[in-house]
Amino acid sequence: MNSDDRAFLHRLLETPSPTGFEMPGQKVWADWVGRHATTVKCDAYGSTWATLRGATDRVVMLAAHADEIGFMIKHIDDRGFLRLDRVGGSDTATARGRRLHILGDKGPVSGIIGNTAIHLRRDDLGAEKAPAIHDLWVDVGASSAAEVAKLGIRVGHPAVYQDGPMELAHKRIVSRALDNRIGGYIIARVMRNVAAAKKKPAYTLVCLNAIQEEIGGHGAIMATYRLQPDLCVCLDVTHATDTPGLDPAKHGKVLLGGGPTLTHGTANHPLVVKRLMDTAAAAKVPVQHEASSRFTGTDTDKIFHSREGVPSALVSLPLRCMHSVVETAHLDDVERTITLLTRFVLGLKSGDAFQQSLS
Repeated sequence: MNSDDRAFLHRLLETPSPTGFEMPGQKVWADWVGRHATTVKCDAYGSTWATLRGATDRVVMLAAHADEIGFMIKHIDDRGFLRLDRVGGSDTATARGRRLHILGDKGPVSGIIGNTAIHLRRDDLGAEKAPAIHDLWVDVGASSAAEVAKLGIRVGHPAVYQDGPMELAHKRIVSRALDNRIGGYIIARVMRNVAAAKKKPAYTLVCLNAIQEEIGGHGAIMATYRLQPDLCVCLDVTHATDTPGLDPAKHGKVLLGGGPTLTHGTANHPLVVKRLMDTAAAAKVPVQHEASSRFTGTDTDKIFHSREGVPSALVSLPLRCMHSVVETAHLDDVERTITLLTRFVLGLKSGDAFQQSLS
């Protein structure tokens, strides 16, 4: 990762883009990937894709999602305190005492999710549970609802945590929104690699940064119907299960730093998965394996059955502490995933058909 790559990643991670309000981050992504693409476009709701023309009209799509979890202002009381609702799978157990950016009409407003002092909670500590979402209250420095309004804040404005990227020892990166801003970063890097290759790719490459994955994959549904890819690899994050208290018998075994994972079953087309496995072996990229017995929980589930079906596969980046402000990824896994997807796209031939056969 060079300095330009790092600056791009950090800017993606620092730009608030909660579900339903993704365009600030999409503009950052489009500006960078547009330097290496033939065209960059977006649809009515903001899903954004970059296209690099190949030697044929056959389309391979690499799909990530642009949105992050967050909160939304649900109520403002007479004393100027704000109440919240969740946007996506925000974890209320980690919410108290955190700093927020509230994305108001006059720009971001800082606030804090209150945390009643432990001294005043002492009698209830034995029975204390994670707060319900309606128990959380936000202080923006106002003393009345009118003062809140003067800040440009109303019911319906989104908010995200203020925590940004930080790098730990031994190539670890920590941030909120690694799920899945890191996916958008990876497919943009793949686009650059393919554009710089000596030979034009056989397939036209489309890199899709879809909206609203965290609440049901709506952006992937709309964009896939429109773009009609012949083949898709979806890129998301998965749970690294190598931290204390996690049982691989329940959650599978996925190691941070062990390489990207390939998922088997359900939406994952066996022939596409096999090609990814063969590509990884040829490129000496270590991969890990995951099982999907009913669904993947990613945009892959929304892409593969579009129209008459899109042969698809899910590649995932191991991530610790998902849906928190300390999501942690390994930079070696990031680079290995970029290598795998670059080699996969460049290895496609115009006659490749990922079609099951009865013979």
